[in-house]
Amino acid sequence: MKRRSIITLSSSIIRCQKLDSMFVSVRQISSGGKRSKKKIYHRNYQLDKVMDLQKKPSLILQLKCIIQSQNHQRLLLRDLEEEVGFVAKWNFMSIIEKYPSIFGVGGGCGKELPFVTLTGKAEKIAREEGEARNLMEPILVKNLRKLLMLSIDCRVPLEKVEVIGNELGLPHDFKKSLIFKYPEYFSIKVINGRAYLNLENWDSLLAVTAREERFARERVLQSAGGQNKVRITKDGNYLGPFAFKMCYAAGFRPNKSYLEELEKWQKMEFPSPYLNARRFEVADPKTRKRVVAVLHELLSLTMEKRMTSAKLDAFHSGYRLPSKLVLCLIKHHGIFYITNKGARSTVFLKEAYDGTNLVDKCPVLMFNDKFVALSGRNETSSGNVMKYT
Repeated sequence: MKRRSIITLSSSIIRCQKLDSMFVSVRQISSGGKRSKKKIYHRNYQLDKVMDLQKKPSLILQLKCIIQSQNHQRLLLRDLEEEVGFVAKWNFMSIIEKYPSIFGVGGGCGKELPFVTLTGKAEKIAREEGEARNLMEPILVKNLRKLLMLSIDCRVPLEKVEVIGNELGLPHDFKKSLIFKYPEYFSIKVINGRAYLNLENWDSLLAVTAREERFARERVLQSAGGQNKVRITKDGNYLGPFAFKMCYAAGFRPNKSYLEELEKWQKMEFPSPYLNARRFEVADPKTRKRVVAVLHELLSLTMEKRMTSAKLDAFHSGYRLPSKLVLCLIKHHGIFYITNKGARSTVFLKEAYDGTNLVDKCPVLMFNDKFVALSGRNETSSGNVMKYT
């Protein structure tokens, strides 16, 4: 176990060193190859902290699901190892012991084997999950359709949809409960021996990005009309129909030339992410800006507005993402943030977070917060239910 911990720690250090070297290289490229005194990439410790804050709630919710899947909704402690593995078992045992307000332990007397179950209070709140799932269904249908509309051929390999199922909030039986339930929107087709989730009907009303929806809500487009002389502010934000919201780290101090280049980029028109990528030249600056919009939209479709870089890169061919995806994300560090906290590097959409809190939350996340709050963690006030148009 000690040797495994050392290996894991070494891997994390190497991963961080590689990422840091990339940050430096981006600065060298932008400054003509000369080594700069300062790196342009700054750590966001609050987004790093998000990864730590999710650990215990994740275990609580996972154990809840395991218990609910058992006969009579009680899990024999001897079967816990079979469900989660030998090493993880001890983490769950610690959770059971630490949160008696959620998990009750019974049995152990006479012939009755020890078991864990949900407390009465936890069961009462757990019954609300069904309503949250019902509220979530139209959101999932809409997001799945948009996910397919973003791809080149309006189809995505089924296994890739399954890979990001948790990020999207899909139920385990989504093929039955969503795909087959809505044949007017989806179908599964086998092409060259590979199963694809296919879009049946294109809806131009859905071909609107989260960025555009936010601008419409805040009436940015209307207020920006006729203000061609408006200069970009020191935080990198510009009022305009093709601008992205910038959320730079507190320690980042852009100089005048950086802001001038950023203003040009913010004003630059670009094609919609929902137009077929085959129509555009890869080297065109407008196409490169469009790629940023595709990444922004992909992250916006996830429940927590984040995804591991490996999962994001899995959509490379279907969405014509850049070959050097990490460098692209680092270059646009006012929009995206990469953290190495956790087992894998994770990409955040910065504007979706206020400190460690996700600004807008879907019904399932609101339910999760309410359930986890039984442990004494006050997280239910960190966001609001998402408003979809």
